[in-house]
Amino acid sequence: MANNRTDNRGFASMDKDKQEEIARKGGKAAHESGNAHEFDSEEARKAGKAAHESGNAHEFDSEEARKAGKAAHESGNAHEFDSEEARKAGKKGGQNSHSGGR
Repeated sequence: MANNRTDNRGFASMDKDKQEEIARKGGKAAHESGNAHEFDSEEARKAGKAAHESGNAHEFDSEEARKAGKAAHESGNAHEFDSEEARKAGKKGGQNSHSGGR
């Protein structure tokens, strides 16, 4: 009799590195073909908030954040804050750290 088990097949059963490699290739192909969705800042904010509320947000450690920031700067995709934006972001971060993130 044939083995009908499917728990070792498909994308979900692959190791995480293989899943990420495939996802990266798909994202790159979508961008190159012009079919990738470009999020505006409001969509990105809502998606980030939903991920955090559902517990599915990735929490970056300081090394990951440093690498992501460096990559954004090197690719020209980093947002350059003016002094007023930096002041507001710092103030908001300080307020959140003193209120338990609320």
